[in-house]
Amino acid sequence: MGFYRTMYAIFAKPILRLYRVKVEGLENVPAEGCILACNHTAFSDVLVLSAAAKRQVRYMAKKELFKIPLLGRLIAALGAYPVNRGGADVGSIKRTIGLLEEGELIGIFPQGTRHGYEDPRKTEVKGGIGMIAYHTRSAVLPAFIDNKRGKTGIFRRNAVIFGNLIPYEELGFTDGGAKEYMAVSEEIFRRVCAIKYGEDTVLTPPEQERAGKRGKEKAE
Repeated sequence: MGFYRTMYAIFAKPILRLYRVKVEGLENVPAEGCILACNHTAFSDVLVLSAAAKRQVRYMAKKELFKIPLLGRLIAALGAYPVNRGGADVGSIKRTIGLLEEGELIGIFPQGTRHGYEDPRKTEVKGGIGMIAYHTRSAVLPAFIDNKRGKTGIFRRNAVIFGNLIPYEELGFTDGGAKEYMAVSEEIFRRVCAIKYGEDTVLTPPEQERAGKRGKEKAE
């Protein structure tokens, strides 16, 4: 933690200036542990979101990154920890539960990967954040990184907007399972997108959009 504080003190302000970041809703970031869910446009989202939050954000990173000597040591020192993205990683889930119990802020991108220059409402959502929320019984803080070009970049105006905390009880879990994880993940990401697009936001990921078009064609 001491290393992270030192790095934050040195680099946070320069990052916010370099990316011309406007922060909104900072008062919504809780002192206790929760999951931070955000849209994902570029690798630099991690830098911008961490600098804006004013508290350490712990990220799960694919385990392959930790095998790269210098990079692995650096991201571990900054608070990242490995996850096997190929399936349910019990060890990573247990570690996440422990970190949340210790009051840590866990950053997760529901889209799973970067979608620069795309309408986030039309991108695919993964079920991982729903699974993590279920097993950790954690509240979720939605956040949205906004910019005109649709991708975080230096010397562009970027906004980091923190929404209202979603209590665990509002996520609608009953007994878990893959379908429920996905449904909750989609609802979480819908609320992320609603920060920009409004409360009536509807997600239309690729498969859903194609299904809608097929249904329309049959009706015609």
